[in-house]
Amino acid sequence: MSGEGDPSFNIHSFLYLHPNENPGMAFVSPSLDSTNYHSWSKFIIIALSAKNKEEFIDGSASQPLPSYHTYGAWKCCNHMVVSWLVHFVSSLICQSILWMDYAKEIWRDLKSRYSQGDLLFTLQLEASSIK
Repeated sequence: MSGEGDPSFNIHSFLYLHPNENPGMAFVSPSLDSTNYHSWSKFIIIALSAKNKEEFIDGSASQPLPSYHTYGAWKCCNHMVVSWLVHFVSSLICQSILWMDYAKEIWRDLKSRYSQGDLLFTLQLEASSIK
C-alpha cells in the first residue's frame, strides 16, 4: 500500500511515528512517584502533545478494528506511548502498570491512584510551611 491517504505517513496524524522516536526516549523528568502526579502529568501531556500522541491517553484515538487498514499503525503508536509511560514512572509504579496494554488504561489508572495523594501531599507541604 502506498503512503497516499495512509495517516501513518501523514506527519500531522496521531498515527505517524517519526523515525527518531523510540520506546526508551527520555522526555520527562523526574519520574512519577507518589508525590508528584500533577506536575508529572502536565509534563507528559505537553510532551505527548508535542509528539501528536496525546490522543492515546485522552481516549480520542479509538482503537480501530483489527481488519481496518489503520489498525497496525494504531497498535504501534499505542505501544510506543505505553512504553514511554512505563519508562517515566518509578520502578515500584512500573510493576503495577507493566501488564496493561493500552495507554489510555494506564493513564486512567495512574490518575485514579495518584492524583488525590499528590494533592494531599501538596496541602500538607503548604500547611507545614505556614507553621
